[in-house]
Amino acid sequence: MIRLAFGALMALLWVALTGSVTPHNLVFGAVLAAVALAITRQPGDGAAYRPRPLKLLRLALLFLTELAKSSVAVAMTVLSPRMNVRPGIFAFPLTVDRDFEIMLLANLITLTPGTLSVDVSADRRTLYIHALDCADPQALRRGISEGFERRILEALR
Repeated sequence: MIRLAFGALMALLWVALTGSVTPHNLVFGAVLAAVALAITRQPGDGAAYRPRPLKLLRLALLFLTELAKSSVAVAMTVLSPRMNVRPGIFAFPLTVDRDFEIMLLANLITLTPGTLSVDVSADRRTLYIHALDCADPQALRRGISEGFERRILEALR
């Protein structure tokens, strides 16, 4: 039942992101969601998850808020006459330890303009992130930890 709810949510997100509300696009989104869920499914995976719908909604709202804020920040940076940025890669120590949670965090970071998940360490304890402006990596770590990572843990455990 939970997988069906995730699949439906993913299909609706596909329709929203593509901006095409047609039956064909909805079916295509459902197929993509089914494939994504099948690929990320591992034996025993999901048994320990207790998704909380309201907490998942809070995570989605946080993502939309961060998406809007970072889109404006990147646009302002690109349009400014002087691009005072210090791009760089920093290591983010992971609190999340399950594959699905790491994948979700990495994707939320990558989908947020100005940041890109580059790699996960072999021991799955560190996520390497490229930031358009890496002048204060500690503030970036704190923002991810107190934002996306905390909300993922609240929503799935």
